[in-house]
Amino acid sequence: MKKSIQQELTQYVVDLYTDKVLTENNREEWHHLAFNEDYYIIGYYQCSEWLKKHDLCPYDAIAICQDYEKEMFGEFQTRFDNAEVTVNMLIYIYGEEIVNELMSWSDSIDEYVTSNF
Repeated sequence: MKKSIQQELTQYVVDLYTDKVLTENNREEWHHLAFNEDYYIIGYYQCSEWLKKHDLCPYDAIAICQDYEKEMFGEFQTRFDNAEVTVNMLIYIYGEEIVNELMSWSDSIDEYVTSNF
């Protein structure tokens, strides 16, 4: 994952925590609440611009998503035929990594924020 994406998504999770959408009490649901209840970015153009902003080739993004689906489900289940589907799936995948990293901090996200922001 590119550093710019990691920073953006980590900040997004931290903001959700600050806004009390994510709490220590719903810690096991963070990934779902942050990255699965709604699209992170809505709109084909906005998603295309997000890829450009992070200097990510659409074909590389599709390949990452397909590899994930193949690893998780044994086959491709999604048609990555537009930027909106591709980017939001990519963010879902990277969101897992971000949340898992935050979960590895034993005490709380506050410790992580203090150490990394």
